[in-house]
Amino acid sequence: MDAAKVAGCFRDRTILITGSTGFLGKSGVKKLYLLVRAPDDAAAHNRVLQLQEVVGQELFRTLREIHGDGFHSFIQEKVSPVARDIRLHSSQAKQLSEEIDIIVNGAAITNFYERYDVALASNALGTMNVCQFAKQCARLKMLLHVSTAYVLTGEQEGLLPENLIQMGETPKPDRYLDIEAELELVSEVKATLTAHSAAEDTSSQQLEKKAMKELGLNRANNFGWPNVYVFTKAMGEMLRGSVREDLPVVIVRPSMTIDALIVGYDEQTVPCFIGDRSGAIDAIPGDMVVNAAMVAMAAHYGEKTQIVYHVTSAHQNPLQCYLLEESTYGYFFINPRHKKLLLFNRYPYFHAYMVLAYKTPLQLWGTTTGAAQGDGYTFNFDPNCINWRLYLFNVHIPAVLKISRGKKDGRA
Repeated sequence: MDAAKVAGCFRDRTILITGSTGFLGKSGVKKLYLLVRAPDDAAAHNRVLQLQEVVGQELFRTLREIHGDGFHSFIQEKVSPVARDIRLHSSQAKQLSEEIDIIVNGAAITNFYERYDVALASNALGTMNVCQFAKQCARLKMLLHVSTAYVLTGEQEGLLPENLIQMGETPKPDRYLDIEAELELVSEVKATLTAHSAAEDTSSQQLEKKAMKELGLNRANNFGWPNVYVFTKAMGEMLRGSVREDLPVVIVRPSMTIDALIVGYDEQTVPCFIGDRSGAIDAIPGDMVVNAAMVAMAAHYGEKTQIVYHVTSAHQNPLQCYLLEESTYGYFFINPRHKKLLLFNRYPYFHAYMVLAYKTPLQLWGTTTGAAQGDGYTFNFDPNCINWRLYLFNVHIPAVLKISRGKKDGRA
């Protein structure tokens, strides 16, 4: 699709964005409402505009160069931060519903080992709430929902169609997912934990946190999903479909990012990893996801349909595992931080290392301490153009470290 046509689709539009700032730098947009985590609008405004948490990022360098001293005035005119806890029936929601042309729902809890109740609230119920609000927006021409490429695959192999997920559908054909039953299960487990802690006269916070994390992983595995993130994202798609009616919806399902591994290596929390150097990883750069989403929205703007797009690289240009290993080590060799990451290609070796390096010392420590004290280019998303070695070394790793180290130092 022609880049001018894509850009033109967003000209003079009012857009509500949850969980993403990738659209903020696009010219011609009339107004952006940015939903952020904050107790009220004043705190949201302070977080986005005053503390530079959003507009101070490298993403806005071009706009800063274009507008110079007028940059902040331009941003304040275009961007309105909104507190995350907006209510569907509040006066603010009513005002938004009369102005919004496009909703981009990118908010999600992405932790693979998150508490089940927290992941359900954000990834499942949060998605349904966004869709319910979208139905109140009289001018709405597009709801873009950012999901994940793994909502239907589970651990299946082979060629799989890009279908809409149906209510109750799971990767295991003999299992039916009842979301209401899952919500009730969470409530019952939390009530039991609270009662138990009261009887034992102990704090329930840590016990509940551990139990909720284990419950989420167990329930995900029970239905065929590998973790609570993709499990609850799948629920979100089901709930969105159940309340959609005739809303125009585009679902974008990107594959994985590899930020966590790089950050973990940088912070010395991931000294080893299990994997096959000859294998491949289905990764995709974030800007390609944004470009694909914008093209998809422009292509289907105003259509009363639902359509799914996967944004992945594995079929055309997968990231080889050895490139990730070599690029990460090569970058840190020039910018020294650590010794080389250990890579095991067989699980028994990995397990033995973990036992010797961590489990046994921790058990000894626990015993002693216990005894002591208790478009072509503009909107490009073609993965064939990615030179993974150059991309990882010159772009991805430096960018990930800049953001993660900035957050750790309190600068972002």
